[in-house]
Amino acid sequence: MKATRNFRRPRVLIVGCGDVGLRCVPLLQPRARVFALTSHAARCAELRAAGATPLVGDLDERRSLKRLAGLAPTVLHLAPPQKSGDDDRRTRALLATLGSAGQVRRMGAGMRACTWIPAVAPIARMRRARASFLDAEAAGIVPDRVRRAAASRGASRIVYASTTGVYGDCGGAWIDETRAVRPANARAKRRVSAERQLRRATARGAVTASIARIPGIYARNRLPLARLKKGTPALNAADDVYTNHIHADDLAAILVRLATHGKPARVIHASDDSSLKMGEYFDLVADTFGLARAPRITRAQAEQQIDPSLLSFMRESRRLVNRRLKDELRVRLRYPSVEDFLRDAAKGA
Repeated sequence: MKATRNFRRPRVLIVGCGDVGLRCVPLLQPRARVFALTSHAARCAELRAAGATPLVGDLDERRSLKRLAGLAPTVLHLAPPQKSGDDDRRTRALLATLGSAGQVRRMGAGMRACTWIPAVAPIARMRRARASFLDAEAAGIVPDRVRRAAASRGASRIVYASTTGVYGDCGGAWIDETRAVRPANARAKRRVSAERQLRRATARGAVTASIARIPGIYARNRLPLARLKKGTPALNAADDVYTNHIHADDLAAILVRLATHGKPARVIHASDDSSLKMGEYFDLVADTFGLARAPRITRAQAEQQIDPSLLSFMRESRRLVNRRLKDELRVRLRYPSVEDFLRDAAKGA
């Protein structure tokens, strides 16, 4: 009887079920059966204990993804791209797997065997249609034809966890989701590649994708305590950059909300209301946990002393407008600011 109920429950697949994915599981469980893709068989016990059904597969090995085809109509795509190149090959592999499942479903619904194949349009017309779609999305407009195509084809719904790094350096300006992307490093370029793949798949009606651009994630187990204890310096106020934040629990709630209320090809800033420079954030954490504040140095000194991977985050400054998060998704954050969380943390520290 229990097996029958599980079979009939809606299914959700989490691809890349790390810390945030595990926080999504209890939010989904009351109304769905949750599957989690992992490339490490050793994590299966952890995923089962969290309430998810583990599946072993590797986004870098497309043949290992066959079990995902047709498994779940809703997919939380939380996996990062591979570590090299400008193209996100992992998202490409996932879309190919989900797309093949969609073709099978449409053929099995009584349609002619070839009707799922799109008619061949002149190249110029295809390019104009693609450009029109991307221009409309960049302006914050979701074409009605996207909704109609996705609904008529029974497309898989994908929520993609992207990054605000796609914007590059904005000089500390306040920006909303219509800001043009300008990735400054290969990591961000791969994220832009993933977003574009998902938008184009949505335009074709192959999937229905919503995109969350995510800033720095924090939680009690994701604070820069080790960095502070090590004495890693921060930039002085004149050279410092604005950073943006979201608590991991709030992020999980946003991703689950997008799965039911996200608009096709729509971008949402998954960010809280904080407006802090990086050094200010470190100072708040240090003060809360009784640690010495990070020493401050100039940008020129940072270029010589700080690891390049960490330094890349100190070269970009922006502040995120989260109006869509509140007005469209109607999300109420548990922690509207870093200060709200740290006040609670201080009580239990």
